[in-house]
Amino acid sequence: EVQLVESGGGLVQTGGSLRLSCEVSGVTFDDYVMAWFRQVPGQERSGVSTQDYGDRSTIYYAEAVKGRFIFSTDNAKRTVYLQMNNLKPEDTAIYYCAAGIGGWLPTFYDHWGQGTQVTVSS
Repeated sequence: EVQLVESGGGLVQTGGSLRLSCEVSGVTFDDYVMAWFRQVPGQERSGVSTQDYGDRSTIYYAEAVKGRFIFSTDNAKRTVYLQMNNLKPEDTAIYYCAAGIGGWLPTFYDHWGQGTQVTVSS
């Protein structure tokens, strides 16, 4: 059974930092492109950061988070991270880890975590 389990969300003040983790089990880690998405209630889920399909070491970021968020993986621990720095109130959302074939569309991802809430206070 494929499982993606996120952790690390919480409440932080503007300018603060959080690190999200996503532990992956039930799949061969390297067979999937890993990504982070976020969703605000009433809005569509949007991509935050994703690996390149052909070169997993190449990482793409949404314009809104570029320069502030850092995507990384620890293959030995089968864990994906999202380091979030200089957080802003507009970063408030539920953050999801996903495994799929890559790209920015949620439909390209077959497996999802349960989500972790990030709230940034002003």
